Amino acid sequence: MEILRMNPVFKETIWGGRRLHDDFGYDTPSDHTGECLAVSAHPDGEGSICGGTYDRTPLSVLWKEHPELFGNLPLDRFPLLTKIIDANGDLSIQVHPDDVYAAERENGSLGKMECWYILDCIPDATIVIGHNAKTREELSDMVHDGRWNELIREVPIKKGDFFQINPGTVHAIKAGTLILETQQSSDITYRLYDYGRLQNGKPRELHIEKSLDVIEVPFVERRADAPVGDSWMKKLYACKYYKVWKGDLDGHETLNQTEPFMIGSVISGEAKLDGETFKKGDHFIIPCGYPEIVLEGNAEFIFSAPSMG
Repeated sequence: MEILRMNPVFKETIWGGRRLHDDFGYDTPSDHTGECLAVSAHPDGEGSICGGTYDRTPLSVLWKEHPELFGNLPLDRFPLLTKIIDANGDLSIQVHPDDVYAAERENGSLGKMECWYILDCIPDATIVIGHNAKTREELSDMVHDGRWNELIREVPIKKGDFFQINPGTVHAIKAGTLILETQQSSDITYRLYDYGRLQNGKPRELHIEKSLDVIEVPFVERRADAPVGDSWMKKLYACKYYKVWKGDLDGHETLNQTEPFMIGSVISGEAKLDGETFKKGDHFIIPCGYPEIVLEGNAEFIFSAPSMG
């Protein structure tokens, strides 16, 4: 069996910067590259396998033709998506729908639950999570009156923080932040506010009514638990769609892959996995049934796997 190394896909954005190139050494398309879709089978940015038996095979094709690599999951698409986001400017204030709303209103798309691991940020950085409206009527009034300073809730962040973002949560990544995001395989985003910015001379589309449909009112803060476990890998979070771990490798360790499959991202350092070198910025999939992996080196990882219920 092989560890499936990934070819990532890059997206240019009005808020993107140079850190995907400068910090990770990626061959990015411009100085406004905002996203590295590290492990993605989504049609709007699909990656492929890098090297080995399945070299250059799109991930969605491998999912369909070799379901045994992914635990023969009873799903109609690859369920997860991992990306690195370089916010050189503020992202729009947005919200995502859940599966039910997305299936009904977005041509059968999945909803979007996601989580953020803060890879780096500027001093005194903040992100937007949640809002201050107590009722739906108050929410609607604040939005339509443009009372954004009253409505929006900002929280301070630091490197190493972890945040869970449920569907219905108003959120935004702000300038000077580098994150690794684990999410459902969906790109359905409702833009609530975009600071009046122009793209190609025009404001970007807003989705006010859909946003008001799906925003949770009142906002309920969900703090991630402290990392769980006493081994080199600690669980950061688990929900009905995914599990996420942080791995801190210092020397020699082993990993037993008991999930349908696992996604791995090296976020610092370099390590050998069964003798194959993976360095910062490399992303891979450990398929179902892979034997115990021997890891050697000094590196930090984020791992994820699908949850089944």
